[in-house]
Amino acid sequence: MTESVWGPVRQDMADVLAGHPDDVPAVVDQLTKLQDVLERVPPLLVSNPLADFNKLYLTITTSVLERLYAGRFADPAFLSRLDVEFAARYFDALRQWSDASAGCPRAWSVLFHRIPGPDARPLPSAAAGVNAHINFDLPFALVTTFDHLGSDPVDHSDQHHDYLQINDIFAESIPGLRRGFLEKWQLIIDMMNGDLDDWWQGELIEYTRNVAWRNSQKLWCVRHDLQAIGRERARLDGTAEAFGKLLMSPMGAILQ
Repeated sequence: MTESVWGPVRQDMADVLAGHPDDVPAVVDQLTKLQDVLERVPPLLVSNPLADFNKLYLTITTSVLERLYAGRFADPAFLSRLDVEFAARYFDALRQWSDASAGCPRAWSVLFHRIPGPDARPLPSAAAGVNAHINFDLPFALVTTFDHLGSDPVDHSDQHHDYLQINDIFAESIPGLRRGFLEKWQLIIDMMNGDLDDWWQGELIEYTRNVAWRNSQKLWCVRHDLQAIGRERARLDGTAEAFGKLLMSPMGAILQ
């Protein structure tokens, strides 16, 4: 499986995944290196569906870093730790896939299975990655972040307001990112729709991230119960897997 997925860039991928970033600049650096490798994975090369997601993820994370440098967050330690914990789950999933491990989340496997083909449209591919990362990874990343910092996931706290700021980053980034995935004839239709597509996709991201916050609160309450955590992990993984399959299906092409 590994050779058929990574092919001649297998060692390059191993080198990139050997890193374990401990701050946001290091996350951006690793995502940048990963993007270069993903665009060289045969047979799809730059059309690699995972590269489409990684490009979006890199853009959003770079914007987070810029806001951190600008002092825009009330609790930068929280946002920095969350960014690191969040990225770690993505990199872990890639390591598990590279090792053909049964532990690779099913939510991610939906997208990873498309790496060697057949070709997939860019926007549904990016959306499938966002689905796995937010609906499955994010609640657990929040729990490990709050556990590390010794605080709780409380609504209307500084941490919660900082968390919601990421919605603004998505809203600012979505128009340019989405249009970058469109073909010329689709751009004409997009212009006819005005801001409608940008609005509903922004609303969907906000809703999904709000659900992830609520799920993190549920996980927080049972974090010391291994059986309960296991059940929640299976539930969230199964839900994200089902939605990912829909996004990567012919029906998902409607996003494009």
